[in-house]
Amino acid sequence: MERIKTDVLVIGAGSGGLSVAAGASQMGAKVVMLEGHKMGGDCLNFGCVPSKALIAAGKQAHAMKTGEPYGVAPVMPQVNYAAAKDHVHKVIATIEPNDSQERFEGFGVHVIREFGRFISPTEVQAGETVIEARRIVIATGSSPFVPPIPGLSDVRYYTNEDIFDLRERPEHLLVIGGGPIGMEMAQAHIRLGSKVTVIEGAKAFGRDDPEAAAVILEKLRAEGVEIVEDALAEDISEENGMITVKTSKGDFTGSHILMAVGRKVNIDRLDLAKGNVDHDRAVKVDAGLRSTSNRKVYAIGDAAGGLQFTHVAGYHAGVIIRSMLFGLPSKAKSSHIPWVTYTDPELAQIGPTEAEARATYGGELTVARFDYHENDRAIAFGKTAGFIKVMVVKGKPVGATIVGEAAGELVGVWALAIANGLKMSAVAAMVAPYPTLGEVNKRAAGAYFSPKLFDNPTVKRVVGFVQRYLP
Repeated sequence: MERIKTDVLVIGAGSGGLSVAAGASQMGAKVVMLEGHKMGGDCLNFGCVPSKALIAAGKQAHAMKTGEPYGVAPVMPQVNYAAAKDHVHKVIATIEPNDSQERFEGFGVHVIREFGRFISPTEVQAGETVIEARRIVIATGSSPFVPPIPGLSDVRYYTNEDIFDLRERPEHLLVIGGGPIGMEMAQAHIRLGSKVTVIEGAKAFGRDDPEAAAVILEKLRAEGVEIVEDALAEDISEENGMITVKTSKGDFTGSHILMAVGRKVNIDRLDLAKGNVDHDRAVKVDAGLRSTSNRKVYAIGDAAGGLQFTHVAGYHAGVIIRSMLFGLPSKAKSSHIPWVTYTDPELAQIGPTEAEARATYGGELTVARFDYHENDRAIAFGKTAGFIKVMVVKGKPVGATIVGEAAGELVGVWALAIANGLKMSAVAAMVAPYPTLGEVNKRAAGAYFSPKLFDNPTVKRVVGFVQRYLP
């Protein structure tokens, strides 16, 4: 059994773990990183990257069928589903070197390709190696949650971990779960020629602003996606190669089934009890992402609970590096974290939704709104479905909801404003090039100030006075 002593031990080579390892090593710390599966973690191999690549393929197919309003004769695309998956894997392969073992070894990181488990509060065993570390970072991410639906274990089902390896286009894809992952895959597959039924036990996009969700649901249904809500899956069976899902809303039969009902944190194999690391569904951490029971241990990204997004893990990495390497106080926040659902149209959110903000701020809240159909670029592109709502308290944005073309790009302005405590006047002062969708943000800020300027008797009196008496 080999023994290693190190300053920092990182368990997991996903987005957060890689960021910690690279940063700590390049700043002079001795770093060991463990990864028992694929370098790059879920995002590169099974999540963000492959899903967006498949969405891109679907978008190209959809464009061929929808050119008539632009004077372009629509044609039925000849979709090669296997070739679309080749595109997915080419994208992964292109990005892969950035997360490779060789690259991180070049930074001075000692990479061990084994899963790790605690054997004491300061030691982790990985294969035939025991690592003793001054600081241990749990960055193990999450994996698809598969609910115990009767009969599910007897049928061939897919999750995001293997749907991108499927080479034969599903004739009829049943998607269990009407959240972001399920809806993204539903739209991609309907555009690539599959029939798609989404089965949701509650409400589709149930955690999002309902007005924004309605815009996407209308578009998905118009494209042919069958969306069944309040239909809890009660039983799943297979006969003659076809899978049937029994629900309270009836039975639904298809050729393939995708489980997209949520995610669970990957902590089961860590033996956290031996490390004196308290946990429930995730590691219990304080505001600085440090274990509440073992001060030598940190958890970041999905392993820390909270928002489950790749960019959150990267942000968490920066928070703990400040604490681990420099001994400086550092706390993680979530109020400035945006997230996006990459359907068409996209849905972006930062901070509270309108309903959440009204519950929190009451009469202090002002909601500024601007609709896409009033934006000249959106009109020119035929992308007028959608709107932006900005939740404002005492002149500062606290949240924003954007549904529409490029919503994921537009939300960056509000992420910047909220992270830096900027006022709405900062966005209103921005000069956006014309014609761009970026004007949507500026016009939303203008909508906040318009009543204060145009419906204000004092302003009108001052203007009247100046016009009468100023030479």
